Amino acid sequence: MKFVKQAISVFFIVLIAGCQDEARSGTTDLNTIESRFSTPFQKEGERFRQLVTVGTIGDILIHDRVYDDARVEGGFDFWPMLEEVAPYLEEPDITIANQETMIGGEEIGLSGYPSFNSPFEVGDALKKAGVDVVTLANNHTLDRGPKAIMNALSYWDKLDMMYTGSFKDRNDANELRIVKKNGLSIAILSYTYGTNGIPVPNGQEYLVNLTDPSLMRQQIEEASEQADAVLVALHAGDEYVYYPNKQQKEWVQLAADSGATAVIGHHLMCCSLRNG
Repeated sequence: MKFVKQAISVFFIVLIAGCQDEARSGTTDLNTIESRFSTPFQKEGERFRQLVTVGTIGDILIHDRVYDDARVEGGFDFWPMLEEVAPYLEEPDITIANQETMIGGEEIGLSGYPSFNSPFEVGDALKKAGVDVVTLANNHTLDRGPKAIMNALSYWDKLDMMYTGSFKDRNDANELRIVKKNGLSIAILSYTYGTNGIPVPNGQEYLVNLTDPSLMRQQIEEASEQADAVLVALHAGDEYVYYPNKQQKEWVQLAADSGATAVIGHHLMCCSLRNG
């Protein structure tokens, strides 16, 4: 596992560094980049045969005006809002969406800002559009309590959609989410800075992964032993501020030091599904 993980990490770092150098000269040629940079796991000029592309989207935040716009006879249809971008979501080997609002369904009453609960059909549209994994740890995870979470997780299971960051119970939380593509394994973890002041119910810490340094370090280290690469989805920072704050930097450094391959950041700018 460690051997392959190192190779993957180096590949991405080398590719980025090479593109930056080439951009200064006005050209970007992958063969030139690969012949200039080599690793102990790669002969000069030889491409890695094992490559996984990952795409990420979100935040997917469903305001009431959004689900009202998607309302159809007998339910909701969010597909028109995603149809035109679906080819871009289907293209990567793995597409990860930060689903910021729980899809707790109409049973408990739909709601928008500031305490969100979304229709099940959001999940249908994401699945159809090519999303493979949803991350659920964010500041709105606990908006409508455990019932909304349990409804949502059951529906994600029904869709056979992998989720992480919020869990049904301790056993579910202890099950590492690993996606296997093209002969490689990618572990995906999800954490949030907080839950808008809503306390996590006693004994139900599994409902949302908070950015507790000891928890993050333990889980990332364990994941790095079990998978070729580790992606950490981190919901943190100041909204509408384009630069990371001190706390974000510390958490990202912690993730890197613990063995994360990359950190996927979100929360800074919220995006909503909308027609047009």
